[in-house]
Amino acid sequence: MNLEKLLPDDGPSISEVNKYIEKYKNDFIVIKVGGSCLLDQNLFDQLVEDISVINRLGLKAIVVHGGGKNIKIKLDEANIEIKFINGLRVTDENTIKIVEDCLIALNNEIISKLKSKNCEGIQFSPNKNNIIIVDPINKELMYVGNPKKIKTDLIIQELESNKVPVIVPMGKGKDNKNYNINADHAALEIAKKMNARRLLLMTDVEGVLDKEKKLIPEINSETANKMINDGTISGGMIPKINTCLDAVNNGVIGVAMVDGRKSHSILFEIFSDKGAGTLIRK
Repeated sequence: MNLEKLLPDDGPSISEVNKYIEKYKNDFIVIKVGGSCLLDQNLFDQLVEDISVINRLGLKAIVVHGGGKNIKIKLDEANIEIKFINGLRVTDENTIKIVEDCLIALNNEIISKLKSKNCEGIQFSPNKNNIIIVDPINKELMYVGNPKKIKTDLIIQELESNKVPVIVPMGKGKDNKNYNINADHAALEIAKKMNARRLLLMTDVEGVLDKEKKLIPEINSETANKMINDGTISGGMIPKINTCLDAVNNGVIGVAMVDGRKSHSILFEIFSDKGAGTLIRK
């Protein structure tokens, strides 16, 4: 394998990549994509390139993506008022159709870009290869659910064919209707059920910061809980950290909060000592 041709010039070094390839050889890497890397074309192109490199190195990557700002734009265009309950979007029949259309369009774009990088992606969505069985959360949220069951055998089948599963965060309920799922929650459940080596959460922050606002490269569950209790971790970072803690306490070896604004952040997180954010372990 010619790593020099495969790796981007501004990515991690060949020696570092060689060091880590063996480490991840037989493991699953779940990548939750959102934030700036979906909005900035250059970051989006690098994201797709990073995923294709991981795949062509023989590693098993699974992608779960959010909808970016396209969903809000389309709902505004349709004059649909957006309401939230506990951070989750109230989703009626009109809204769920727009959400689905936006997510499918983005999914197709990721798969098309992967193809241009000699990498085959495969779509998983509620109407095509559905892998997520959903429990509706409540009547107020309507078509919003939590993952109840993940059909991991279908994911593994595609990974063994050297394809990259690209998963829409939606699933079907007992009523056979489509339900929206918070993308972080979808990625979390998939990583847990797959006993993933890594769950990468692409964010628009450096990672976890200490009281002096300096990046902490690695923390464990005990330290993270102390930082929540003493207020070092606060606000919107708390649910993100709780997602990480849920993962590492339920079968995922490590969760990385990755700064998706950085160039080739996925490759640096997986294939370098320094990483590209904060790694959280049990």
